[in-house]
Amino acid sequence: MSVASLRRDDGAIDATGADLAVTALALARCFSAGGTMWCCAPALPAHAHHVAVEFVHPVIMGKRALPAVAVTEPRLADALRPRARAGDVLLAVAPADDAMVVDVMRRAEAWGVDTVWLGSGARPAAGAAGHVLWIDDDDALVPFSGRLVLLYHLLWELTHVCFEHPGLLTVADAACTDEVCITCSDEGVMAEVVAFDGTCAEVRTADGAASVDVTLVGEVAPGDLVLVHAGTALTRVGGDS
Repeated sequence: MSVASLRRDDGAIDATGADLAVTALALARCFSAGGTMWCCAPALPAHAHHVAVEFVHPVIMGKRALPAVAVTEPRLADALRPRARAGDVLLAVAPADDAMVVDVMRRAEAWGVDTVWLGSGARPAAGAAGHVLWIDDDDALVPFSGRLVLLYHLLWELTHVCFEHPGLLTVADAACTDEVCITCSDEGVMAEVVAFDGTCAEVRTADGAASVDVTLVGEVAPGDLVLVHAGTALTRVGGDS
């Protein structure tokens, strides 16, 4: 299978080779570091099962089995929250207006989980996921035509290609040599509230648990998302779970 197999009769390609390559490398790095891929497709759960099977059950001699799990519970965020860990990746097959996927993609940042979104039709908002592989076609039959299947089959193959080049699988941490790093000092961190006691909240971030002051945002509840800087919640993010 090749990128050419995703070329339509009109010559257009459903997902660029560059997008596929970058996403495949991200997945390979995740798996190489011990991460798990969580697969969801709320409206089309068969796709979640299919993606998970592709990655966990290699059909080519010598290819490794990769940890992938289909998540099909009706409340996606509740199902993923206790399972997903920093360094994992969430892959969703869904249209851009799937409210559960929009919500869980936003929460994934607080969990330290990378995100991949596959779909067709209108695209998700910019920044809605770490990686977007999209079929720019509004035909309602696209999810049932096999084109999405071709897309994630190719993603699986390219992920294994990355394993053939071990030097690509690790990334050196960028060193901050400035006495005061403006970028780091101005960073806002996404956090998900775990508990609230009146003025402080226990939150989950990509770096682990933390206690933050929530005076500026007022009363919060478990599941709320807040943007945190220097131990203080500055603002709420999005809606409730």
